[in-house]
Amino acid sequence: MMKITEIRAGKLSIPLKKPFKTALRSMDAVFTNIFEIRTDAGVSGYGEAPPTAVITGDTDESIKGAVAGRIAPVIIGRNVADLNEILDEMDKSVLGNTSAKAAVDIALHDLWGKLYGYPLYRLFGGSIREMVTDYTISLNSPEEMVRDSVTAVADGYKALKIKLGNDFRVDMERLSCIRNAVGDSILIRVDANQGWKPKEAVRAIKFMEDKGLDIELVEQPVAYHDIDGLRYVTNAVDTVILADESVKSPPDALKLISTRAADMINIKLMKSGGLGGALRICAIAEAAGVECMIGCMMESKVAISAAVHLASAKKIITKFDLDAPILCAHDPVEGGAAFRGAAISPRDAPGLGIESINGVVWN
Repeated sequence: MMKITEIRAGKLSIPLKKPFKTALRSMDAVFTNIFEIRTDAGVSGYGEAPPTAVITGDTDESIKGAVAGRIAPVIIGRNVADLNEILDEMDKSVLGNTSAKAAVDIALHDLWGKLYGYPLYRLFGGSIREMVTDYTISLNSPEEMVRDSVTAVADGYKALKIKLGNDFRVDMERLSCIRNAVGDSILIRVDANQGWKPKEAVRAIKFMEDKGLDIELVEQPVAYHDIDGLRYVTNAVDTVILADESVKSPPDALKLISTRAADMINIKLMKSGGLGGALRICAIAEAAGVECMIGCMMESKVAISAAVHLASAKKIITKFDLDAPILCAHDPVEGGAAFRGAAISPRDAPGLGIESINGVVWN
């Protein structure tokens, strides 16, 4: 028996090595909310929720308010062993607020693993799997993006995720220059972050194909709500189309897959409300034979560790975009997922394997 006694909230700021820029936002540090769920056994579980208002709609205030006002009252006093029942009640306690739910879900799963003494990937039925992340190249001038790409390749990264989406001509210049600079052996993934209209997207992707730029996939070329536009793009090009912001929940995944609006799905815990929702998305994708990427927001290694455990257990996840901790100037998380350059694997320790988090300012 392990009963939940308290949820403690804090803030964590981690400077980035250089500013992170996309078509939607720019930031120079990871700002995230850390949550610690305490139990009567003296064991704690950790979760986190960064505010990503332009993607999930969640802000610092909404995350803290949802956890304190709606979620905490339905989980305090509950037995950690009743995980699925607790997650169901949490989901019903407030509409949306997927980042707040993800933070508590991750902490509850951490406790669940500690209760039984196993790492999460084992409890999910998996085994240790080493995965290789891509490296994100922020949206900047073509010259700066080329320099960043060459540096990443020199550091051992074999797959680059190139942020585009604000100007067709400059975007194509960026991409052409990067391909010429890194050579043909490096995988290039393009992320437009909803930056194109459907016809613009087809024009851009056809240009990439005609120029022989050998793009592995294009992520979320159009607005998240434009499923018809996404399907139009998917059907009009040969390049693999990856849905990201268009898939925020298991019902979204079911709709997108059933209408064949994209070739792949990007799973992010802050969109799915945590590991519970992500596991359901994986089940839908497995049934349909649709491969997934595991991605992240600008998060610390707390949430990234949860994503790594999920990816280690679910083979339908075939591509990995978990470089947020690599982009940070330092890592405040002791334990958790093990990073060795581009290679990542879960630790063989109970739950998430996190020992402590340095620098948290507790409320």
